[in-house]
Amino acid sequence: MVIRNNEQDNAACKKTTIGGQALIEGLLMIGPEKKSMAVRKPDGEIIVEDLPMNRWSGMANVPFVRGSIRLFRQLVTGTRALLKSAEYMDEEPDNATAADTDSPSEKPKKSFLDRFFEKHSELMLYISAIMGILFSIVLFILLPGLLTDLLREFVFGGQVNDKGTSLILTIIEGVVRITIFVAYLALASKMKDIKRVWMYHGAEHKTIACYEAREELTVENARKHSRFHPRCGTAFMFTVLIVSIIIFAFMGWRNRWLNMLIRFLLVPLIAGIAYEIIRWTGRFDNWLTRAVAAPGLWLQRLTTAEPDDSMLEVAIVAMKAVLPEDDNKDNW
Repeated sequence: MVIRNNEQDNAACKKTTIGGQALIEGLLMIGPEKKSMAVRKPDGEIIVEDLPMNRWSGMANVPFVRGSIRLFRQLVTGTRALLKSAEYMDEEPDNATAADTDSPSEKPKKSFLDRFFEKHSELMLYISAIMGILFSIVLFILLPGLLTDLLREFVFGGQVNDKGTSLILTIIEGVVRITIFVAYLALASKMKDIKRVWMYHGAEHKTIACYEAREELTVENARKHSRFHPRCGTAFMFTVLIVSIIIFAFMGWRNRWLNMLIRFLLVPLIAGIAYEIIRWTGRFDNWLTRAVAAPGLWLQRLTTAEPDDSMLEVAIVAMKAVLPEDDNKDNW
């Protein structure tokens, strides 16, 4: 997204709450009233499918609490859409003949696990979301703490009672955490299939930027916009890492297992604070918000790639499917 600084440009631009997620050969877009996914099938056809819409109520609207709740629900939605996009890739082409497919008698019987997963698909979505969150917590929160604690034993030995040493260890832990995160993204970006997902991620950003610039949603208009956008999940994840360093600095450094327990229990608070920061940086445009958003924008060099026109076409279809009738309904 191109950040404009003068008052005239700011008046002409729009900041939308519409956001999305890259899928397998497609995109999920979430608007204020509708949630839709657009996927390009192997035969070239673009399929649009509406998904159930979350209605935020209760604790999901409480500042510093809503971040964790909304993150989890969005992860469930994203997993559902990702699985659906994979199903479209596995579909038989319309021109397939009977000889190309197995007859019912030749199809292998489904295992107990396959039948269980089909019957309890919603449960499996929640389990997948929980496992994904736990994996992230272990890799980006607990593992850096464990590695730093091993360094503590090697360098300092025994307990750390000095506040200065405790702060140094927390900073080292933060550096390790950021290093693991960046390395993870860099390695993922080398995978061919992931690279295409990153291209769709870039198409999402370009399309949203085109819409926020109040330009007609066409491939030509979207193509010229930046693939980097300040209100992005990448920026949120990096903000989580930075907030964790600050919060953990106040907790001090204790024994290994107590440290890990404290870090695990503080994850919802950290996510909630990071969510509010992202909302704040998205709402205002000044030197401070641009400085806060800068690292997230830089990291998008790893999580986005320049899309081709066919991907922009899919992104535009997904975007149009969720646009509200009232132009002000999706204001940030």
